[in-house]
Amino acid sequence: MKNDTMTSMTTLSPQPYKGTRDWYPEDKAVQNYIFDTWKATMQSFGFCEYGAPLLEPLEVYAAKSGDELANEQTYAFTDRGGREVAIRPEMTPSISRMVAARRQELAYPARLFSIANFMRYERPQRGREREFWQLNADVFGADGVAAEAEILQLADVLMKAFGADETMYEIRVNSRELIEAMTRQYLGLDETRGKQLVRLIDRKNKLPADVFRASAREILGTDENEAKLEAIFAADSIETLPEGLAASDAAARIRELFAMLAALGISSTRFDVTLMRGLDYYTGTVFEVFDTDPQNNRSLFGGGRYDGLVGMFGAEPASAVGFAPGLTTTELFLRSHDLLPDLMDGVNIYVAAVGDMALETFQLAAKLRKEGLSVESDVSGRKFDKLIKTAEKKGAKEIVFVGANEVATGVYSAKNLATGEERRLEA
Repeated sequence: MKNDTMTSMTTLSPQPYKGTRDWYPEDKAVQNYIFDTWKATMQSFGFCEYGAPLLEPLEVYAAKSGDELANEQTYAFTDRGGREVAIRPEMTPSISRMVAARRQELAYPARLFSIANFMRYERPQRGREREFWQLNADVFGADGVAAEAEILQLADVLMKAFGADETMYEIRVNSRELIEAMTRQYLGLDETRGKQLVRLIDRKNKLPADVFRASAREILGTDENEAKLEAIFAADSIETLPEGLAASDAAARIRELFAMLAALGISSTRFDVTLMRGLDYYTGTVFEVFDTDPQNNRSLFGGGRYDGLVGMFGAEPASAVGFAPGLTTTELFLRSHDLLPDLMDGVNIYVAAVGDMALETFQLAAKLRKEGLSVESDVSGRKFDKLIKTAEKKGAKEIVFVGANEVATGVYSAKNLATGEERRLEA
């Protein structure tokens, strides 16, 4: 009977759920380093940390995040109370809801940040996972170009906090107001076709050139519009945009933004008329930070202005601007530029029992910890060479053996595992 039970048991896979990852100590050390750097930088700008629920009503995302995110990428289900809920795929709707709930109590500008995990059901690939961690940085109640300049300054400082210089990354900037002027006034598209064009341009670099041209032709409708779009794509600055766009109010605000960034000494930014940012809720400046390494030439994170979300929750509207760097893309950037420090710092002393000395080993370890040292105990009773190999593998700096003679005299020898030198230790 016992054998039948054993053979009928299913062997479980040791692998994590597809698109997620396990965090072994060496991985956790990298995660903590990135999180600590994020947190210190945010606090240096006066941001306060908050937390939000893992679950939200599905309607929170369906209302403003866009059909692809709400309908195709969200982990959604009906809970036992019959409510349609979702595991959060992003933080912006949640923090907007929280601001709306305390709209009259918060001090503005409200600078808020969180470091949290999210889930999206999409195809896992390098730099993109189904469960992902990111920093969420948002400023509420700050209008105008100055707020956008500050958030871009923060993004630039955040990159430099990891030791990056401005040759390693580039911040590309555009404006949803300019995009609206381009699609509605300059190209004469209705709202539906305008949104279609925005989504198409957002995927431009992921599509074959002929597929993009054919799709654009279908949306644009005329040869004249196709020529206008080509002229727009040829612009590498505000000044080289077609005259009808370069003279717009939206273009004037971008000029003001770049003037402020230059005065702040930020030279990593450039105008990119093709930058769309796919989420529907953006209303003003949008930007993305790109890695310039040819081996990791990708968008690292992005953000922008979104002034409409707080008002959706029944509160007085509040302007907002923010961004959200991801953990995995940040790690890839640091690795591609060799910016990760040595993070696996082992214990100061590895205290190992020789023979039946478990209690005495624990007592010595306790005394050493009171002196401010990090100490790991080993009472396995293994041979000297195996104890030394284990201590080396764990990254310990010194090893101390606890035997009968050492206990009797109260004098121990601490061996440096890197140099082999020994020093006298009394306890």
